[in-house]
Amino acid sequence: MSQINLHENSSQHPSSENDKTNGILDRFRNFALSTSEWTQKWVPDAWIIAVILSIIVFLMTISFGNASPVKAAQVWGKGLWVLLPLMAQFSFAIIVAYVCATAPATKKALNWLGSRPDPDKPWQATLLVAVVSLLTGYINWALTVVVSAIFVPFVAKHNPKSDMRLLVAAAYVGIATLWHAGLSGSATLLVATPENFLLKDNILTDLIPVTRTIFSQFNILLVLVTIVTTALILTLLTPKKSQVKMDQSVLDSITKENDFQRPANLSPADRMAWWPGWNIILGVASLYFLINIFTSKGIAGWSIDTYNLLFLTLALFLTWRPIVFLEGCKKGVQGAWGILVQFPLYGGIFGLISYTDLGHVLTTFFTSISTPQTFLPIVYWYSGILGYFVPSGGSKWIIEAPYLLKAAKELGISPASTTLAYSWGDMMSHLIQPFWAIALLDITKTKFGQIAGFCTMLLLVYIIITSIAMFLMPIHL
Repeated sequence: MSQINLHENSSQHPSSENDKTNGILDRFRNFALSTSEWTQKWVPDAWIIAVILSIIVFLMTISFGNASPVKAAQVWGKGLWVLLPLMAQFSFAIIVAYVCATAPATKKALNWLGSRPDPDKPWQATLLVAVVSLLTGYINWALTVVVSAIFVPFVAKHNPKSDMRLLVAAAYVGIATLWHAGLSGSATLLVATPENFLLKDNILTDLIPVTRTIFSQFNILLVLVTIVTTALILTLLTPKKSQVKMDQSVLDSITKENDFQRPANLSPADRMAWWPGWNIILGVASLYFLINIFTSKGIAGWSIDTYNLLFLTLALFLTWRPIVFLEGCKKGVQGAWGILVQFPLYGGIFGLISYTDLGHVLTTFFTSISTPQTFLPIVYWYSGILGYFVPSGGSKWIIEAPYLLKAAKELGISPASTTLAYSWGDMMSHLIQPFWAIALLDITKTKFGQIAGFCTMLLLVYIIITSIAMFLMPIHL
């Protein structure tokens, strides 16, 4: 209610105060615009970044890793295919999440949900989009990218007095502030998955169950603080009526229903493609297997594999018919191609670091500049800065894990705490990095510069809260 009064009574304040406030906000927005323009101009495609990193690490291996060019080339080639299982797991996660997000049942639910806010109170629409983005971000990083992008047009259609720029910014916060601390965190799930590459190369000696990372008391508390703070700030940023910008022309084409109409005359093969029994059989079998895992292992059974199986089960039931499920999978594959072409390169980087003395050199560097009290904040900031230039949480962990986990061990810090600090740091710069917003911006026909001001103001608060949290994080999770 205070937000409503703020807008309604703004005319009672002296114009000089309004001008001063607007001037401060404009400076924030201008800074954000210049940052995003720099990113779009200078930061290349993620695959090119992977090639550049490969060259840099190759030269570092020769210079500091006690390896000849021939030896460096050999270990690079040895590492290329180390990550094939992980590559398949991440690609599958994107595909089934996309199917869930774009299923006809999901779109109907989003359309209904988008009509719930009061059209005369645009702050409600902003709050709803932020909460949906944050909750789906906690559940699944691929899911929030697609669901948030699809949800914005539904909300905008039912709430024409809302500001499209702020709605898009609110839709971005799930992937930009929360996903790596949630149920689909790449690093936290990887260290909990049996037979992962860190175990095989003796970087870890034991699995780290999600009870020590995702479901630790510290992480849950920080997640709640992030959700409340982010949603509140976005609500307070709701523009006044005179400042609202909304383009209705792009909404109808985005929110139209899927055209899955069953033809009148079907061949036997076509009838099988429309029969829901196949989805039901496979979905029930998958559900039974999941129940067995969690009844025997509890929450410790949560890993990349069980995570993917859960979303496969949801995708089968949400699409209901094989033809709808398979069409969704075909489109979802388009979102997985980046992983398929990048992961071999990151595997090569992993080989250069792990199979030469370079990993030891990097470990020594981090132990030399850290203490047990400062190591986790350093990991957070290092991960956040590097993440601006390498916007890929799972791939970047492959690069950092070998030496960060070893440095943590020498300082007496648990691998669980290190993994969690990395996870939060990985998201630190996402709010001003357009990479993760590509799908959202494309669907909503929005430019990153239009949301950059809102994102930058949110980023300032986000960094303060999470940086303080890193100093308070227990080092023995």
